[in-house]
Amino acid sequence: MDPLEAPDVVRVLAADGTFAPTESAEPYLALIDALTEEELQGFYRDMVVIRAFDREATNLQRQGQLALWPPSFGQEAAQVGSARATRAQDHVFPSYREHAVCMIRGVDLVDIISVMRGHSHGGWNPKDPRNGNTNIYTLVLGSQTLHATGVAMGFGLDGLSGSGDPERDQAVIVYYGDGASSQGDVHEAMVFAASYATPEVFFLQNNRWAISVPVATQSRTPLVNRGRGYGMPSIQIDGNDVLASYAVTRAALDEARAGLGPRAIEAMTYRMGAHTTSDDPTKYRTGDEESTWAGRDPIMRMRAYLEGRGASDVFFAEVDEQAHALAEDTRLRTPNLPLPTVESMFQHVYTEPHPLMEEQLAWVKQYEASFEEGDA
Repeated sequence: MDPLEAPDVVRVLAADGTFAPTESAEPYLALIDALTEEELQGFYRDMVVIRAFDREATNLQRQGQLALWPPSFGQEAAQVGSARATRAQDHVFPSYREHAVCMIRGVDLVDIISVMRGHSHGGWNPKDPRNGNTNIYTLVLGSQTLHATGVAMGFGLDGLSGSGDPERDQAVIVYYGDGASSQGDVHEAMVFAASYATPEVFFLQNNRWAISVPVATQSRTPLVNRGRGYGMPSIQIDGNDVLASYAVTRAALDEARAGLGPRAIEAMTYRMGAHTTSDDPTKYRTGDEESTWAGRDPIMRMRAYLEGRGASDVFFAEVDEQAHALAEDTRLRTPNLPLPTVESMFQHVYTEPHPLMEEQLAWVKQYEASFEEGDA
């Protein structure tokens, strides 16, 4: 059976954009009915804009402007829907492909570029209110789930969740992929999350391939069962349906925030591009597979839905113009990013100034000065 055709999968929009909720989607339809036309169009706008940015970043890497780039092509609906479901006070822990999530939470997308260009050791300050409680990218697979669970445990212990006030209570959402789901870190995080009933949502983007390893090789059972094994309510969604992603994540976060414990979501989507720009997916997957998933494109699905609701050509043209403007801004700003300083290597290693870091910085400066003086 096609995994997307499993009876428990939550889907609202069919691949052709028609409103055709599955039976498992019925509990979430009230959340979708409450969305305004502006919000629905905003989902589409987010997806189109971030795809343009993603394409531009990929091109910049091919031109030698970036060391590496992890494309998010094809996964826009899972990210946009889930990110739009968060509240301002929630904390977000991305992996390294959540470009749409970062954009929605307020992160300057060029800060992601700076990491991949080698100009920044982290990209942005998670404590800066402009970044919407968004933590920095994590290239060590699965480690962000431990960080997220630690923060969520703190929320619970400090009484920052479960008060019954949704405007005050806080929750955590952590993103990871199907490959990372096999990492011990993820399972350790789930152990503590379940034991401490953390206000947390584990959001698994199953894009079918852990680099060149298919999901069928990683697990003989659906990955959604891994969350269930720790007693978490766990739901599979069509990850290319932005409305399903929004509604299920919104409900899961509300429940976690209310003190009902952690939840897990498996968003079944597809990585249309390469794992990173150092990867060649033609070596391990077929054109037929890619064509099948191209027919489930999340942007075309949402566009068809909005056209059916009467969205105008002017709206779609404005979105395309905004996407083009962001791509152009990225292209122009990237070569002008400031070079990192020597001092930056020793900053933020500890939360407070540390004598060991000062000692090491002094040694590096002395070492570099020795070349200028001709002593080395």
